Order: sequence, then structure tokens, then C-alpha cells
Amino acid sequence: MTASPDVIEDAPKAREAPLPSATLGGDSKRSVEQIALLLFITVPFVALLAAVPLAWGWGVSWLDLGLMVAMYYIGCHGITIGFHRYFTHGSFKAKRPLRIALAIMGSLAVEGPLVRWVADHRRHHRFSDAEGDPHSPWRYGETVPALLKGLWWAHIGWMFDEEQTPQQKYAPDLIKDPAIRRVSRQFALWTSVSLLIPPLVGGLATWSWQGAVTAFFWGSLVRVALLHHVTWSINSICHAVGKRPFKSRDRSGNVWWLAVLSCGESWHNLHHADPTSARHGVLKGQLDSSARIIRWFEKAGWAYDVRWPDAGRIDSRRKEDAVHAA
Repeated sequence: MTASPDVIEDAPKAREAPLPSATLGGDSKRSVEQIALLLFITVPFVALLAAVPLAWGWGVSWLDLGLMVAMYYIGCHGITIGFHRYFTHGSFKAKRPLRIALAIMGSLAVEGPLVRWVADHRRHHRFSDAEGDPHSPWRYGETVPALLKGLWWAHIGWMFDEEQTPQQKYAPDLIKDPAIRRVSRQFALWTSVSLLIPPLVGGLATWSWQGAVTAFFWGSLVRVALLHHVTWSINSICHAVGKRPFKSRDRSGNVWWLAVLSCGESWHNLHHADPTSARHGVLKGQLDSSARIIRWFEKAGWAYDVRWPDAGRIDSRRKEDAVHAA
């Protein structure tokens, strides 16, 4: 008997009962937090959509472009090195000043409070692409329509779910740290700082309100939207497509065209095969700027006990066919 053509091959097995769907409003009253989240998603996204015709018609100044790129990679590496590899997985140990700096840098990405981010991601790894995973694209089944619905859920929809990850259960170590707990609770403050730095620099550099406005558009709104969607793509795209040379119990894949924008996070298959590894791009030609910066931190003495993958560790996680091919 042949399989239905609209069934995705090698998908996780269907569950006996569907998981609860996202709560986007309906009969339930949206919380203030959900409304704020909706604004933080839609406003930068509208700016991102407007960026292309604006850049085509009027261009973008080198100052605005520089602010956008600088703020993007500060926030991106704050997420990838700080929130993800350090706080979530303990890929290395950091001296106190670096620990706090990484917490602040990650907060500048405007992706939610540190403790909540870490709790969600640790839960994701515990139940990756199975029941309990907060953002699996395979949530609704294996057919093409189900996967499309699941991709939307994994990309954005899950953030509006009323059922939130218990932070005390998944991130007790961070809650016990007063400084980290303070940075996490100051998320609104760091969001304001993140959004105000570009217009402040742009306004002072050009000594004009126009310079401040365009810097806010490119360096704040467009930058936040782009970073959000790249980060969310790791949850959605990288769990639906991509090469899988390493053994993992989920559908995590390597998506090469996201590597530079995601600071190395899109080498996602190795990450799920070896979550504590400080380097995700372990194969030849796999760019991983986050790993490079961690190496610099290590050489400066700011980071130590870094969990670098060696050849034996990498080979032990390869699939049998990948080992023979190599």
C-alpha cells in the first residue's frame, strides 16, 4: 500500500490526541502581556515590510545601515551566546561581569525576559518535536496542511498560548541569582534602551530630528523585526527542513542559508544531537560566529570550561550512513 502523497516522510509519529491550540483571543480575554506582545510583533513587522520599497525609493544612509547591523548582531549574539548556549545549556562558564553583560545583550534583542526565554527553551529540548514541546512544527500532524499550520504555530502562534512554561521548574538556577533575576525583571527597561539607542545616536550624529526618525525606523523597528523572524525560523524552519547528518530524537535540521543571520544557530541538527556543545557549526565550511566570539572570550580569560567538541565527540553523534560517507 503506497503512502498518501501529502504525507511528510520521516515525520514524528502522530499523537493519539491533539495538543491544545494557540489562544489568540476568541472567547478568552487577552491579557495586557499578550496585547503588548502583539504590538511588539506587528509594529516592527510592518516596518520590515515597508523597508524594501523605502530603501528602493529613497535609499538608506550608511549611518542607519550601520546602526541596524550593529544593534542586530549585538542582540543576536546576546541571544545565541548568552540566552542560549550559556544560560540555557551551560556550554561554558563565565566570570560575573560577562555573565551580566550577556544577560543585558540578550535582553536588547527584545525576545522576552531572560528567565522565561530559558525556561521555554529547556522545555523545548526536554520534549523536542513531541507532546510537551512548546513550539514544534509537527504539532498538528504529518500532512502538508497540518505542517503548514504547525509552521505558523512554531514561528509565532505558540507565544500567545495561555499555558506558559513554569519558570520555577525549568529555570530555578537563574531565579536564585539576584542579579540575573533583576535583569530579567527589567525587560521593559532594556527594551526601551534597545529601541532608543539608534535614534539617539542618529539624532546626535546628524543633529536633526530626521536623522533620529530614520535611525529609529532602520536601527530599531526593522532590526527588531528581522532578528525576531530569524530567531523564530530556528523553531519553525529548522525543525521542518534541512540536512540531518547527526543522530537526534527529533526533526532538527541544518539550514545553511540562515547561518550568518542566525550567528551559527541554524546548524541545528548538531545542536540537538549535542546540546551542550559550544560550537554548532562543526563541519567544514559551517560558519558559526557565536563559537568564534566564545573562543575570544576564552582567550581573554572571561570564559572558561568551554565545552568544545572534539573529533571523537562529533563522530559518536554521526548517523551510520554519514560516517560511511565521510
